[in-house]
Amino acid sequence: MRWWDIAPVLELERELFPHDAWSKGLFWSELAHARGANANRRYVVAEDLPAAGGAPRIIGYAGLAAIDGTGDVQTIAVDRDHWSTGLGARLLSELLTTATAFECHEVLLEVRVDNTRAQRLYERFGFEPVGVRRGYYQPGNIDALVMRLTDPTSAVQGMTHGSQG
Repeated sequence: MRWWDIAPVLELERELFPHDAWSKGLFWSELAHARGANANRRYVVAEDLPAAGGAPRIIGYAGLAAIDGTGDVQTIAVDRDHWSTGLGARLLSELLTTATAFECHEVLLEVRVDNTRAQRLYERFGFEPVGVRRGYYQPGNIDALVMRLTDPTSAVQGMTHGSQG
């Protein structure tokens, strides 16, 4: 993800997460930590293939922070028209590859307790529930399920060798 991707990413962010969308400033801040010698973030975008003469359109994005050997999935989002295409799994796999490169021994994430679709994806990669954060998603006061993966390297290897299920 680059600075010029922020505007289209924000459009998708607001469409998918209307009540708790990230701000432009938050994306800028995250990208600032993704560059330079001390970079500890990685953000990626997925684009569709344009029709003849058309411009690519962002259909998904994801980000990871890595601090002291722990990766934290900051966000994963896929345009609704591309749900059930494997794009979410590809984005998560990219984040786990990044976690391995950052030498993370575990990866954490929060997911809305009512987002069973995402929970199933994370479980396929080996994430396990470890707790609940009450009222984490505001302003809706929705709880977050905290999930943890203890071996990101094995998860990526397992998913790339046909065990996506």
